Amino acid sequence: MATGPSAADPVALLKDLIRCPSVTPAEAGVFDVLERALSPLGFTITRHRFEGGGSYPVDNLFATRGTSGPHLLFAGHTDVVPPGDRALWTHDPFGAEIAGGILYGRGASDMKSGIAAFVAALASAPATGRISLAITNDEEADGINGTAKLMEWAAAEGHRFDFAIVGEPSATARVGDSIKIGRRGSLNARITVTGIQGHVAYPQKALNPLPVAAALVTALTGKLDDGSEHFPPSNLEFTSIDVGNKVTNVIPAAVTLAFNVRYNDKWTPETLEAAIRDGIGAQDAAGTTIELTVPRVHSRSFLSPTSGAVNLLADVIAEATGKRPEFSTAGGTSDARFIAQYCPVVECGLPGPTMHKADEQVVLADLEALTALYAAFLRRYFA
Repeated sequence: MATGPSAADPVALLKDLIRCPSVTPAEAGVFDVLERALSPLGFTITRHRFEGGGSYPVDNLFATRGTSGPHLLFAGHTDVVPPGDRALWTHDPFGAEIAGGILYGRGASDMKSGIAAFVAALASAPATGRISLAITNDEEADGINGTAKLMEWAAAEGHRFDFAIVGEPSATARVGDSIKIGRRGSLNARITVTGIQGHVAYPQKALNPLPVAAALVTALTGKLDDGSEHFPPSNLEFTSIDVGNKVTNVIPAAVTLAFNVRYNDKWTPETLEAAIRDGIGAQDAAGTTIELTVPRVHSRSFLSPTSGAVNLLADVIAEATGKRPEFSTAGGTSDARFIAQYCPVVECGLPGPTMHKADEQVVLADLEALTALYAAFLRRYFA
């Protein structure tokens, strides 16, 4: 099967992708690059622009090939964070320059490299089975009109996936030393404690909400459980205490506490919220009013089974590297949380020590190694 321009060469394809300054949510031509690479490989490509949900419009790409057999999904994002202060870069962040076996540029690590490696691996993939790609340009920011809606669309169109790989950086020191089989959930919320504003010289005429807020911070901060088989303990951390007070002689009327919980598979957003409300209710409000506000959009915890395709991927990695990968659930959240609702999913990609940094980079030998791993898995999965 003939390949498109740069399709079989992960380095050339990655350079083309990096040269598109696709800072969220600007698509900046990056989907044109992918379409030119995927179309000659027999993929049918559709683009979908989703909007609403209180967020900005987002462009997404779905590509699929084959009509029968096991259905493998590859997912990733082409959007990148801003480069920041360009004076900190020694290479143009969108120049895709190579020096000393290293390719520099925003997205080189997170995660245009994963996409380039997978597309290049497709050039030698078996013709049997079904392969689809779900690529969004909204992972680094809101994440509202990206993968979640693209997966909803795919399900409505009748696409059923058997296994998914997200090409996020997952390795630690070397390619294949770790794959992520799950992620902790993340819940952001606010507590507002309302008292009565007044002059600091007459505290008896006011009701200061700060002592109550301080007690809540002390009571709620820290571990919520002892962890589970694959996850560390769930943890609540306060990130902001704000009264909006610019003077020193006024007792504030209210204080807002912002916090985040990273939680394991012992919790759902619903049970977690209920536990937090119980914790608040156990404290003395001392006459104040305490209100908990929890957004309706959550990053749920998920864990994929370590049998089946996950085990097959580990076997492929062991054959290539001489060592089975660690099954990890460390790190923050990713779009895998949306895919986990439809099929087992893992994150398998490069080491990412420079993601979001100035001079973000990828070692070309690592990019080639990841391409070879993907290609070997495709052959085994569709054998």
